Amino acid sequence: MQRLLAVILVSLSLASCSTVTGGPLVRSGEPIGYLEVINRSQYTLTSILISDCSAMSYGLNRLPSGVTVPPGRSYRFTLSAGCWDVGAGLAYHDAYERLQVRAGRVTRYTLTG
Repeated sequence: MQRLLAVILVSLSLASCSTVTGGPLVRSGEPIGYLEVINRSQYTLTSILISDCSAMSYGLNRLPSGVTVPPGRSYRFTLSAGCWDVGAGLAYHDAYERLQVRAGRVTRYTLTG
């Protein structure tokens, strides 16, 4: 009984961790698409948050360590096809959007202003 309880507790903690971090960008066995975040604003993007639409939060910064997206540049992510919540920006200058990423296609998210 104690083992079963331990397994349940570990499973719950891992499941809730996924909803906080936003979950994996590519889920095993699912078709993939691409998200291109295009920076047409005057600000350098220091973070891009991406989470499955069913997650409880926008999750963590998905840019690699030390990477930013200056004005006029873009960054492309590989994602499982489906619904994604995307947030991008830096402190006090950010934008959020819910997007559908289609299998085999590029979905472009352009930030302006």
